[in-house]
Amino acid sequence: MTRKERAVKPLKYKSVPGLTERQISEHHDVLYAGYVKKLNEIESRLEGLDVSDANATYSGIRELKVEETFAKNAIKLHESYFDNMGGNLPPKGTRIAKLIERDFASLETWEKEFRALGVASRGWVVLAWDWDDGKLFNYLCDVHNQGGVWNCTPLLVLDVYEHAYFIDYGTKRKDYIEAFMKTIDWKHVNELVEKYRIE
Repeated sequence: MTRKERAVKPLKYKSVPGLTERQISEHHDVLYAGYVKKLNEIESRLEGLDVSDANATYSGIRELKVEETFAKNAIKLHESYFDNMGGNLPPKGTRIAKLIERDFASLETWEKEFRALGVASRGWVVLAWDWDDGKLFNYLCDVHNQGGVWNCTPLLVLDVYEHAYFIDYGTKRKDYIEAFMKTIDWKHVNELVEKYRIE
């Protein structure tokens, strides 16, 4: 079977209010694109790999499979992050707003927790639908391949690694989070809710 090379997903914008073109370009065109390149390399090395030396302390198969999850989740999280920015319409009245109000009591309560996790996390904050519990949760992930919960679908993703904001905000993470909250593409988030038929 021929392996298909992964491609960098293009952005739907060059800049968004609160984030400059340079900040987004460095993040998307260099960092995210680098993960795509590395995953292609990892998948290429996995083809025909000799697995006879498999070992839990160190082996080629172990290292490549661990880094595969790191690179693949980095791609998925970054694509979700870039996709859920570029809007400015408030979520009020949408299906996602109704789900948030149901599962967090109010949009304000949800946002307060989401922002707090943005300060507390070393990497990511994810609003996700848990298919087993049938409700929304805010999750904190410190590393791409740590903190994700099985059988959950990410709906809104915030990147709080310094590379996401340092050009524009330096160490002022709260100011970056404020800017992010104002540019959430709630239309896109709501389309995910409808696509997955979340109720």
